[in-house]
Amino acid sequence: MSAHILTVDDSASIRMTTKIALSNAGYTVTEAVDGADGIAKLSTGAFDLIVTDLNMPNMDGLTMIRELRKMPAHTGVPVIFLTTESDGEIKSQAKAAGATGWLTKPFDPENLVKITRKVLGK
Repeated sequence: MSAHILTVDDSASIRMTTKIALSNAGYTVTEAVDGADGIAKLSTGAFDLIVTDLNMPNMDGLTMIRELRKMPAHTGVPVIFLTTESDGEIKSQAKAAGATGWLTKPFDPENLVKITRKVLGK
């Protein structure tokens, strides 16, 4: 059975690129348009990995991670930030919130798949 990945990004083109890359690698992908939508999707099922943007309307990625870490079913789910931000302070905040890794946009879809496989151990 393939891993189930939640992608969270307010950009439709990034969601599409991410979904195509991960789906072509054999993963099942569910999309969310912002952090609030991501939290709603998390309450509907189990995910093996979350790939999220940082800057989004309604709820940003940092807030979403902090909220999901309060949910017992998702405390150990790895989270990869996929964002234009590269500031060290923001990276520190993301790590403290519970982010597992960081990938800067624009990104190479093959690199996303490589990182996904590494994080999932598959």
